[in-house]
Amino acid sequence: MDLPIIYHPDYVAPLPEGHRFPMSKFRKLYELLLAEGVAQTEQFHTPKRPPQELIETVHTPNYVTAYCEGTLEPKAQRRIGLPWSPALVNRTCVAVGGTILTAKLALSQGLACNTAGGTHHAFPSYGSGFCIFNDLAIASRVLQKLGLVQKILIVDLDVHQGDGTAFIFQDDETVFTFSMHCDVNFPNKKQKSDLDVPLSVGMEDDAYLQTLANFLPDLLSDVKPDLVFYDAGVDPHIGDRLGKLALTDAGIFRREMQVLSTCVSSGYPVACVIGGGYADDMKSLVWRHSLLHRAASEVYRQFRL
Repeated sequence: MDLPIIYHPDYVAPLPEGHRFPMSKFRKLYELLLAEGVAQTEQFHTPKRPPQELIETVHTPNYVTAYCEGTLEPKAQRRIGLPWSPALVNRTCVAVGGTILTAKLALSQGLACNTAGGTHHAFPSYGSGFCIFNDLAIASRVLQKLGLVQKILIVDLDVHQGDGTAFIFQDDETVFTFSMHCDVNFPNKKQKSDLDVPLSVGMEDDAYLQTLANFLPDLLSDVKPDLVFYDAGVDPHIGDRLGKLALTDAGIFRREMQVLSTCVSSGYPVACVIGGGYADDMKSLVWRHSLLHRAASEVYRQFRL
């Protein structure tokens, strides 16, 4: 058995020429994993678009309906930062289905990776920062509703605080939110995660990884989750145009190995999403995202899940 990886061709939806969101990275990541032998075709699982009522386990029906039907007010649409289209609606919903499937496969096989996901700036009644529906929150609620898990730990290492996720679970003891992010970065107004670790601008590999090591093992021991969601944003990279931290490619790979081996060696299943990453050099950006799947494949083989 090989590492389960989740991908759908609809993870890519058309955007206007020159738009700053790197939409094509999802397809290019899939192609790179195959081209370099990181994954074989049979490892890929195709998600389905979830019914609207599952999205409404987190988001208000009015918001979900308005977004899906294209009737959001212009101000709310601008806050998302992505121009509305039926294709983007479908892409958004399919990506949520991808994270739900990733979580289910992680529970059955110990580790699974999406090739999208990590839309952690989405709040119950509005979207923000390229995030429309919060896939991490929805997948958490769906798995709890199905009785597959009770306690969840969300490890969010995107360079930006997971403010939407923190808000959604702020009074919920069944989901522990941990966000390690650049302090002086979007969003300007931070929410309160169960554990926030703000980082200084320009932090490099060793200091970052030591900081992570100071928290993650104890968190696992304290929370004892039935499932870990890992948001592996690569925007802490020194070459990211929205990042402000200074991790290298080697640092990102070490981070992925550290998170995954720490969780898996202790018996905690991990569902991974790729999170944010923004760079003018698309090839380098896709390579950085692939480091998650390379590390996960190694950990999967190492522990023979």
